[in-house]
Order: sequence, then C-alpha cells, then structure tokens
Amino acid sequence: MGRLAILLTLSGVLFAPAATSSIQQLPMATEVVVHKSARRLELWRGPTLLRAYRVSLGLRPDGHKQREGDFRTPEGRYLLDSRNPRSDFFLSIRVSYPNERDRARARQAGVPPGGLIMIHGLPNEPRWPPEHYAREDWTDGCIALNNADMIEVWMLVADGTPIDIRP
Repeated sequence: MGRLAILLTLSGVLFAPAATSSIQQLPMATEVVVHKSARRLELWRGPTLLRAYRVSLGLRPDGHKQREGDFRTPEGRYLLDSRNPRSDFFLSIRVSYPNERDRARARQAGVPPGGLIMIHGLPNEPRWPPEHYAREDWTDGCIALNNADMIEVWMLVADGTPIDIRP
C-alpha cells in the first residue's frame, strides 16, 4: 500500500497515490455547521456529512455575540469569506460577522459590534499547555480547532462557503 501525496491546487485539494499518476478530487464542503453547545464543527456536502471536529469557542460561549469584547461566539448564518495563512494562529478563515442585522443591533444598543471572528488553529505563541487548548473555551469569540483539524478544514472549505453557527 502506497503513501498518499497531498497536492494543493487553486481549485481544491487533490489526493494521489504516490505510486500512480491517477488523481482524485476530494469532495469540498458546501456548508459548515457549528453546534456551540456540543463544541462540534461539521463539514457538509449537501446531505452528506464529510467530517466533524471538536472545537473551542469564546470564553463566554452562551448566547449570540452582542458587542466587541464580550468574548461570545456569534450565532447565525454567515459566509467564510477570506483566509489568512499568516495570522497569529495556525491558519485562519474569516467568518463574515458582523452582518447588517448585527450592525443594526449594535447601533441600536450604542456599542461596537466587534469583528474578526475566525475559524483558526492554535496560537503560534501559546500561553498555556496543549491540554488547556484541548479542553477549554479560550478564544475571544472565534472557533478554534487543533492544528491537524485546521489543515483539513482549510483544504476542504472554499471561500464563500456558508457557515451556520447554532446555539
């Protein structure tokens, strides 16, 4: 049995057995679903669950993000709209929070809505031991995975993919 070589392309991720020249396209996710209460991120392609991962959330994970600095992870439907391979964390994909409804709610309350909500890996400069990141909610409101899982998400999710963040 041969090793698998991973080939990254602009259009997606390809897996090819190292000993052959045949290449198969991996199925890309068409939707990302986060279940905050279960600390679970799922990649879906239509009705098929492709992958599921354990995640950490903001330090105050219950409820929808109301304002900048509340340490909550937002709830609702957004898009994954850009990626940063050089963030302060191991890879990051931006969630399109705040949307117009979030901005209007914050405006009415007289507070800034916050922003820079991302799906990302572990910090490049950790402050705690690895066990802390594996078992605690530790972000400022983002959705965090271990680095190996973040590589898979990075490869299987294209910019523009919808994300549904549920309580």
